[in-house]
Amino acid sequence: MAERLKDMFFTRDSVEAMANALAEVYPRFEKPRFLNLVFDGTFEEKELKARMRHVTERLVEVLPEDYGEALDMLERAAPQVAGFEAMCLPDYVEVHGAESDWERSLDALALFTKYSSSEFAIRPFINADPKRAMAYMLQLSKDKNSKVRRFASEGCRPRLPWAMALPDLKKDPQLILPILKQLKGDEDEAVRRSVANNLNDISKDNPEIALEVCEAWRGETENTDTLIKHACRTMLKAGEPRALRLFGFGDPGEIEVSQLALDQNALAIGQKLRFGFTLKIGTTAETKVRLEYAVHFVKARGKVSRKVFQIKEATYLPGDYEVSRGHSFADMSTRRHYPGEHQLEIIVNGIEKARVTLQLNG
Repeated sequence: MAERLKDMFFTRDSVEAMANALAEVYPRFEKPRFLNLVFDGTFEEKELKARMRHVTERLVEVLPEDYGEALDMLERAAPQVAGFEAMCLPDYVEVHGAESDWERSLDALALFTKYSSSEFAIRPFINADPKRAMAYMLQLSKDKNSKVRRFASEGCRPRLPWAMALPDLKKDPQLILPILKQLKGDEDEAVRRSVANNLNDISKDNPEIALEVCEAWRGETENTDTLIKHACRTMLKAGEPRALRLFGFGDPGEIEVSQLALDQNALAIGQKLRFGFTLKIGTTAETKVRLEYAVHFVKARGKVSRKVFQIKEATYLPGDYEVSRGHSFADMSTRRHYPGEHQLEIIVNGIEKARVTLQLNG
């Protein structure tokens, strides 16, 4: 069994290492008291994020009361604080900075993100004053440090997983766009990937805006084309016609699927299904095809959830092509299976072309 994140980080050894780093820059740091406060009998029961906030709150009890003095100490210690434990430093700013000193807090987040990540901690500032916070993020998008530039994009993602929501930016992402434009040609792939993820977030609430951006950037460079392809992944899976046209996928009306067959019509949870079909390209010239399948999974309470999986993207000449694929119904950390009638469909350039039913048993 894979080791849980909460058991990998915030161990007694790692928290003590963080305390040692703080004690080096702040001789009056009460290390024994801090460790006793952290490991108070409730710590082991907490999940990862709750452990981080617990450590942050215990830091408050032993750091100087003056916010600026406390930040000075944390900034000096930052290069020596490693691992997930370093997230406590920006978390301290998230908890106390918005009501203390904006300018000082934002500068601290820019520093801390070089050693951990401030992408969660910036979000209360964006919600409190979007224009002011996003102007600062635009400034950071021009920083010499690639981790700071990535933070400029990642921190303002409208749908950043496990993070505080940004309702104003979900409704209107215009303040984000200058940052993405600044970073779309960044030399660091991690920065460009963050830009793509940000655009993908935008596409879920404002697809027209995301498409306009991607259409404007199309063809600039190979890296930019890779970026916008990743940014459009949700729209491509949803069969958005404009996104499909952007990448040259052909008219699905001239492509058919026949003879969809399963190697078994009933199987047990944990088994692997194999299926095959004939792809019939009825065009007069070669055409670009995005081939996918979707499974309609039965969920715990009997509802159905559809998930799309890619088979391949390729250019085909007119003719018939045999396609086969396998799909595992083994439980995973991200998906559990439940018995019931499932459906499998074949999708060509965003359009369903064939469907079959199968029974999944417990």
